[in-house]
Amino acid sequence: MSEDSTESVEEVSDEQWLQKARQGDLAAFDYLMAKYQSRIYALLYNMTSNKEDAEDLLQDVFLKAYKALPKFKGNSSFYTWIYRIGVNTAINYVKKRKRRRGLSLDDIDMGIERDPALVQLSSQESPDRSLGLKELQKKLNAALQTLSEKHRMVVVLHDIQGLPHHEIGEIIGVSSGTVRSRLFYARKQLQAQLSDISSVS
Repeated sequence: MSEDSTESVEEVSDEQWLQKARQGDLAAFDYLMAKYQSRIYALLYNMTSNKEDAEDLLQDVFLKAYKALPKFKGNSSFYTWIYRIGVNTAINYVKKRKRRRGLSLDDIDMGIERDPALVQLSSQESPDRSLGLKELQKKLNAALQTLSEKHRMVVVLHDIQGLPHHEIGEIIGVSSGTVRSRLFYARKQLQAQLSDISSVS
């Protein structure tokens, strides 16, 4: 395949891949899922702090997306749509887990080494620095779990995944101003939690 033809394949938009997927092209759907898999997994992991839960929920997100394809009207981008499914799946799961049982430190520790951001950082650091990052991640995950689902979500989407306020608002269905106010509140809570954790460690 020539360089020009390869480039044209890479430049096919999500909407074009989506059109093929809606016509029953499983390869097109697989392409879209592969494109966003790592980011959706990171979202689910940071919401649950458990790698097994995140992996199971990732499969749920893909299944829900596939079943919902015929109903997708294209009023938003595929990127926003798949993120919205991930957000709703994560929030519903966390609420059910909260009702079912409390989150233990064992639950948090199990997933630490699979956090995508941590894996990338650790690979660039010395062994001693890597251990420090893992310890910091444990504390951050523990603090994140003390936030409400809506406040944890904006921290994960903005501070961890780097999405801008307006995109987060579109994904979770609120205004940019609401996103900013939730972030402000959540960061204050996290600062207090991390301060408390540091003082007793």
